[in-house]
Amino acid sequence: MSAPSTTDSTPILLQRDGDIATVVLNRPDKLNAFTIDGWRLLGDIFLQLDRDDSVRCVLLRGAGEKAFSPGNDISEFETARSNKRQAVEYGAVMRRTIEAIGGCRHPVVAQIHGICVGGGLEIASLADLRICGESSRFGVPIKNLGLVMSYSELAPLVRLVGPTTALQVLLEGTIFDAAEALRLGVVTRVVPDGQVAEQAQAAARRIADGAPLVARWHKKFVRNLVQGKALTDADRDEAFDCFDTEDFRTGYRAFLAKAKPLSLIHISEPTRQEAIS
Repeated sequence: MSAPSTTDSTPILLQRDGDIATVVLNRPDKLNAFTIDGWRLLGDIFLQLDRDDSVRCVLLRGAGEKAFSPGNDISEFETARSNKRQAVEYGAVMRRTIEAIGGCRHPVVAQIHGICVGGGLEIASLADLRICGESSRFGVPIKNLGLVMSYSELAPLVRLVGPTTALQVLLEGTIFDAAEALRLGVVTRVVPDGQVAEQAQAAARRIADGAPLVARWHKKFVRNLVQGKALTDADRDEAFDCFDTEDFRTGYRAFLAKAKPLSLIHISEPTRQEAIS
């Protein structure tokens, strides 16, 4: 694995292991709680990764094994979110980051240890797969702080679990366990605590070993369907662009030869890149 692109003292770390990028929420002494600098840097990193064609999967996790993230650092509220004007400015930074993660064309896997509440759950909701340990805990108890989720923060949760469950989580404000999170659709998979990293990394590797253009197209198509986009003829035609790619030729020839494709190649023609942007 390559050295982190940021120093260990920064709130977000970026690491690379070949075609898998790992983004680490890096405030273990604060259970990886977010500050405005952390939100801003997280957005910067995801925008950077989105432009990188060599990335095939992004693994998102918290530092240590006690928490993914409990959300925003409450101690920062007095100086950074004590009134509406400050909150609007802070919210703009959060929105940019939420949109950067949600719009990332590469598959994102959340590796969840321990606590995943508030803003932590918002971030995890943006991942395509969410793998947690049996002792993980979830919830959005912000009613106890007199706070509401903005539209940008709320949208990923509503898309993930639906309006009824989202309201249940927000109105009751309870903290629930991993089994309930799986039942509600908050997480994709629950594994023994000691296997979270292994299982998340294995999922990232399975994704990265597949055709990268296919993964990006599938993300785009699912997003279009979930958002209720009115599909044009060009949209429907795009689903067949894959037949003109080297990924397809490599994949089906390997299948016929009963061999594993050793390399699925990202094509570089501008029209193909535009198709998945």
